[in-house]
Amino acid sequence: MKANQIYVSLPVKNIEETKTFWTNIGFTVNEQITDEKAVCIIIADHIFVMFIIEEYFQTFSERPVPKDDTTQVLVALAMNSREEVDQVVNKAVENGAYQHEEPQDHGWMYQNSFWDINGHGWNITFADPSQMPQ
Repeated sequence: MKANQIYVSLPVKNIEETKTFWTNIGFTVNEQITDEKAVCIIIADHIFVMFIIEEYFQTFSERPVPKDDTTQVLVALAMNSREEVDQVVNKAVENGAYQHEEPQDHGWMYQNSFWDINGHGWNITFADPSQMPQ
């Protein structure tokens, strides 16, 4: 069995600020399913992130929205090159995010990361499986 799309839903405080942040990094919005309660960011052809205003997000779950000092999820995005990894992280930081940790170079895999303006953790990676140690 394989899924044909993935939608990750994350709570946010401000839809417009979130929309601006992600479009400034270089991602696009699916306007068909975006409104004042949620913005759909297109990560790839079949990968989407639904950033949903906290009050509306709470209607989908009986669990509380995590506080600003907690981590519920870390999302990893694989890019096509090391340069793209740093480009995404640098643009995120320029637009209000902060770097999570120093970049990590494992030879065959490179990773950089940031916390976005809503406190969600993003690991941005590039891997070359042909260089993976045996």
